[in-house]
Parts: sequence; structure tokens; C-alpha cells
Amino acid sequence: MVCAGACAVGPNYHKPHVQIPDTFKEGADWQRAQANPQESISSDWWRVYQDDKLAQLVEQSLKANQSIVAAEAAYRLALATVQANTASLFPVVTAGLSGSRSGTGAGAAATTGAFPGVYNTVAATVSASWEPDLWGGIRRQIESAKASAQATDAQLAGERLSISASVAMDYFELRQADIDIQSLKQQQDIDAHILEMTRATFLQGEASNDEVLAAQDTLELVVAELQTTEASREQDEHAIAVLIGVPPAGFALPPDPSYVFVLPPVPLALPSQLLERRYDVVSAERAAASANAKIGVADAAFFPTLTLSAEGGYEHNTFAHLFSLPNRVWTLGPDLAETIFDGGARTAAVHEAKATYDEAAATYRNTVLTAFQNVEDSLSAVNHLRQQMQAFEKILQRNQQLFASERAQQLNGTASEQDLLTQQLTLLQAEQNLKDTQSLLTQGSVALIKNLGGGWQWDDAKGSAAAGQNLSSDRGPALREASKPSSQ
Repeated sequence: MVCAGACAVGPNYHKPHVQIPDTFKEGADWQRAQANPQESISSDWWRVYQDDKLAQLVEQSLKANQSIVAAEAAYRLALATVQANTASLFPVVTAGLSGSRSGTGAGAAATTGAFPGVYNTVAATVSASWEPDLWGGIRRQIESAKASAQATDAQLAGERLSISASVAMDYFELRQADIDIQSLKQQQDIDAHILEMTRATFLQGEASNDEVLAAQDTLELVVAELQTTEASREQDEHAIAVLIGVPPAGFALPPDPSYVFVLPPVPLALPSQLLERRYDVVSAERAAASANAKIGVADAAFFPTLTLSAEGGYEHNTFAHLFSLPNRVWTLGPDLAETIFDGGARTAAVHEAKATYDEAAATYRNTVLTAFQNVEDSLSAVNHLRQQMQAFEKILQRNQQLFASERAQQLNGTASEQDLLTQQLTLLQAEQNLKDTQSLLTQGSVALIKNLGGGWQWDDAKGSAAAGQNLSSDRGPALREASKPSSQ
């Protein structure tokens, strides 16, 4: 029995093997130095953007977003499942107290041979039953439930990361729209002035009707772009409202056309750390562990089950004399059961469990590959956007010089007012291109942080050696165990 209690049928779990690259392909410049755990992404990573309003919105979303509330409920449900499965290891004890009163008439007594009269019966019983986990089926079920709870915990962390990143992305898109709206309104004013000047010169016979039509088209294009940008801002504002758990009608963000985007340095990381930091990777790996344990559950069905049961109590016709030694009753006995024939149902269950594990293992490997792709894509986007920003900075500098030169010529009478306005339009467009690229680069850094796993730390015991820190200070204990090597 000791040996049986220490063993469990079914395969012990080993994390599915995946090929891990030494470095990221698109991160050569970004990864020249070794990863520094002391500079890892913090639990409140959104604060690196130095925007108190953004921080307020993110923290509000983490408390009020209904998707996070649903994920937390799913995690509590998973923990309850673990508790329910663990209870199966222990005996079930029940107690009962009953009483009855019956009577037999003379006619019925003559027919049945019983004595006529009224009879009272009072009984108090306690019963216990226990099915020892001889083959480890229950323990494998608990193992599976714990792994599932850890996967659900990782999904909760992932939901929090996804929501906070969505708030940041929508917020930066909204601020980009604020800047674009101001720029487009300035361009609209200038284009309207140019149109008036072109009409005036047309009436004087110095401009053609085609030039008037072209100026009208230029103005209308700016008006159309302005409407598209304003609609985009409104939709971003609506999205943020839902993310923080309030109706869009009751939420508004004042425009800030002078907003300055902050591009924080993203901490270094190695590809192998994704297996410990990415919530979807952790969740997929724990799902594979859960599926592996289910194979043991299916294997245990081939072995006999032993149930130990006992019942004892007292029975008498009056409650006052119930609890006395002569009135005691008891039963005790084991029950050994084995399925002889089931038409292949148990074999099919084992095949099903093994197929489920193979599917989960393949899903885990694919999740890892997808995680690598996400990071490579983010690194590529950030690298190219950074170069694009540098190019737009140079273009802006040259257009500032050209505008200053055009203004000087206009003051000297060698350039027309329309030439100056045209150069001012070019300068405004250069400024808008630079601001838009800065916004996209900031949003790209958010995507990179998200794809690196958001910074939650999977093993508190490793502290300085871990890749990141907790996404949330109140996350469940299961996630801390999610990526630890199996001790089976």
C-alpha cells in the first residue's frame, strides 16, 4: 500500500522541446550587450512614458475592465476545481438522524402474521467511505487541475497586459490625432487663403480657371482628411472609455495638440526569456502539462478500485434510550470493483488523452514560434521607424531653413505671399510627418514591451536573476509556479 500510495500511473511530464535561437534576428544593434535583469521592464511599465494621464487611465482599466473581471473569475473557478479534486483524496463522512412512527391494524396483522399496534423507530448513524488512490488517478487529476489553474492564471496576466497595452496604444493614437487636427486646421486656413488669392488673380486675368480649380481641390482634400482624423480621434476616445469600464457618453479627454511623445529605452532581453515571460507561452506550456496528467487519469481506469466503507450508530423505539450500548448497530466492509468489459471505452479514453497531449504540445511549440515572430516584427518596426524619424527630422530642419529663406525674400519683395504660404504648407506637412512617426514609434515600443511579455516575473525566488517583474502586484500564486520545471 505504501508503494501504491507513492506511485502514479501515466507518464511523468517533461516540457516539450523547442528550438530557441541565441539572439533575435532584428535585434543586432538592440542586443549588443547582455540582458541586464536589473533594468528589466517594471510592473508599471506604462510610467516610462512620463504621462500621468496615461498612467491614470491604465490603472483604472486594470481595476474596472470587464474582460479582466471575467478572467479573474475564471481563475477563481480553476482554483475551486483544484480544491474539489483535492477533496477526493479524503474520506467522505456523513451523519444522519431519523425517526418514524408506524401502525398495524388487527386485520393487516392477521394477514401478515405481525403483531397489531403502533411502533416508533429512532436511529442515529454515522457513515464513512473512502476510495484510496492506489494507482494515482486522483493525484493525476489534481496535477492536471493545478496545471490548468496555472494556465488560467497566465491568461489573467495576459488579459491585464493586453488591456493596459490597448489603453496605451489608443491613447497615443488619440494624441497623434490631436496634433494632426491642429496641423490640418492650419493647412486648411492657409489653403483657403491661397484659394482667395488665386480667385483674385483670376479676376485680374493673371491666373487661369484651372489654377482656381486646383486650389479648390487642395482645400477640399485637407477638409476631407481633417474629417477622417477627427472621426479617428472620437473612436479612440470611445475605445479608451470601454477599456476603463465607463460608457463612451460619459468620458472625454481634452485635446492636447502640443503633446510630446516620449520614447523610452526598452530593456534588453534574450529569446529564452520569452518562455518564462510571455503569458501565452506559459499558458500553452501549462495546458500541455495538464493534458499529460490526463493520460495518467485515463490509464488508472484500467485498474480495480477499492472502496472502504463503515457505518455505525444506534437504533431504538424511543429517543431517551437511544444512545445505549445494546442499541448500537454497525457495518464494515471493503468493496473491490473491476471493469471486465467496456467495449474498448477505456482504451479509447487513453488514445484521446494522448492525442490531446500531442495537440497541446504542438500548440505550445507553435506559440513559442509565434512569440519569436512577434518580437522580431516589433524590433523590425522599431528599427525602421527610428530611421524614418531621423529622416523626417532632417527634412524638417531643411524646410525650416527654406521657410526662413522664403520669408526673407518675401520681405525683400523678391518672393510673393503665395510662395511664402506654399512653403509654410510644406513646413507644416514636414512637422506633421515627424510627429506622426514619433507617435508610431512610441506605439511600436508599446507593442515591443507587450511582445516581450510585459515584464511580469515568473519566479519571485529568483529576484535579481529573473527577466522581469510582476505585471500586477495582486496576481495569483499559480503564475509564480507556471514556468518552473516539473518536479514529477
